[in-house]
Amino acid sequence: MGDALHSLSVLGARMIRLDANGFLGIERRASGPAWSEGHPLSITANQIIAGMVRKAGAFTFQELNLTVDDIAAMSQGGADLSYDFITRPAYHHALVTGDTAFLRLMLHTMRQHGIDPASLIHALQNHDELTLELVHFWTRHKDDHYQLVGREWTGGELREHIRSVMYERLTGDNAPYNLRFVTNGVASTTATVAAAALGIRDLSALTKEEVEKIQRVHLLLAMYNAFQPGVFALSGWDLVGALTLPRAQVAELMEDGDTRWIHRGAYDLMDANPEATASQAGLPKAPALYGSLAAQLQRPDSFARQLQKLLAVRARYGINVSRQVQVPNVFSKSLLVMVHELPDGKGTQVTALNFGASSINEAVQIEGAPSREVFNMLTEQNEGRTTPSGELRIRLAAYDGKSILLH
Repeated sequence: MGDALHSLSVLGARMIRLDANGFLGIERRASGPAWSEGHPLSITANQIIAGMVRKAGAFTFQELNLTVDDIAAMSQGGADLSYDFITRPAYHHALVTGDTAFLRLMLHTMRQHGIDPASLIHALQNHDELTLELVHFWTRHKDDHYQLVGREWTGGELREHIRSVMYERLTGDNAPYNLRFVTNGVASTTATVAAAALGIRDLSALTKEEVEKIQRVHLLLAMYNAFQPGVFALSGWDLVGALTLPRAQVAELMEDGDTRWIHRGAYDLMDANPEATASQAGLPKAPALYGSLAAQLQRPDSFARQLQKLLAVRARYGINVSRQVQVPNVFSKSLLVMVHELPDGKGTQVTALNFGASSINEAVQIEGAPSREVFNMLTEQNEGRTTPSGELRIRLAAYDGKSILLH
């Protein structure tokens, strides 16, 4: 608490990040691992710290990779926001497989445990690896049963299946530019995840068409995170389209086994020093597919400019403060649909995303939306009406997304 209050009152911060706060209470056991996850002292200490920060006029968010149950428990009177460790590995899985079933499973699991998407920080890349711990299926729910891809799995079996698919598609021969990070996940940037999902093995001589495809997938992932309730987060690595560094460039930093240094390359957002090959601290500069922010702002088709348009729509309609009311079942494997009630009676917003390489044309049942006008928020064009029974016709190209207003 002393550290928190020093950050607020002396350093001027308005937000405090609580890292691994699920381990604030640890108790020895006679046999087996110590008791930490879900420990009552962890929950109490978390509430005290978060309450103190609120009294000081600021807020907290927890970077807590535990079961969905524990994240929900730690959020009751505790941290104001939680990092979205629940759907982050699931939306990456949807991308590399072209199948959103596991992602929908995680979204439904959130609803079952009373976690509001508005309480989560939905993020692209950060300083850590793409985590594949899938703690929910590893501990408390390892013996529970789940239905996915036409068969029944225990939680433990499902975890190993998801992890094996992700490691195969994102590392090794399929994507030699990414590396495993100990037992937790994959060291990668968002751009190299997109490249791997597209089947691109060599990043040394990307064509213009391949860069455009990577950017398209990158924007799809941005849209998933931004077009739902909650906080949207991205990094400078995302803004410039950073690739991973060749392992030889950071070999010394990786001597202790920390492969994450390959995705922490330096970048120059505003072209402050175009000739630099490394940061002032000596970190090599990462290859950047999209260029600096300064350069991108000159091009209407750049990643930054297109992201700017997406975020303007998100802000205009208040999608970030909407309420998620439905995640409908769909027939197309690669389709994800999320339905939100907009604030101030603005209507119903539908996020429709295609995580696959083939186009989609499907009618999706939207609850409580019979005979409503369909307005495309991104193109600002009317696209007909829903049917009297509430079916919405969704047409999407490969790796495409729409934000639809029903009113």
